[in-house]
Amino acid sequence: MKKTGIWLDMDKALIVTIENNKDSFITITSDVEHFHQQGSFGNRITRNPLDIIKESSILERKQQQLKAYFKEIVSYIKDTDALVIIGPAQTYKRFKSELDENYNTISKKIKAVKKVDSMTDNQVKAWVKEFFKEKSNT
Repeated sequence: MKKTGIWLDMDKALIVTIENNKDSFITITSDVEHFHQQGSFGNRITRNPLDIIKESSILERKQQQLKAYFKEIVSYIKDTDALVIIGPAQTYKRFKSELDENYNTISKKIKAVKKVDSMTDNQVKAWVKEFFKEKSNT
């Protein structure tokens, strides 16, 4: 049985795969740009209309970049039998939603989606191993 754990945020995904008591580890870096609003501040009434258009196109571009990032992650996990998704912030939840919407066969294999703080590579490996060890004992 192939078990996979993914820790992800906007910058990178750490993928731990356990199969036949051997584990492998891969890091995928994202191309999602971090946008910082420039120009006028304030609510939509007092802002320059061009800022609103620019903000909309920036958000659309970010969505497309996220989709490409998630698609790359999926290419590494498409043949897993069990999956756990973890991470800080909101990216891990967005990834779960993307799986639910567009990758139903993978979505059905999700065993848990949990919020965890930032972790080192070794902490992610240990967390995933412990998670699946506990799952196999229950």
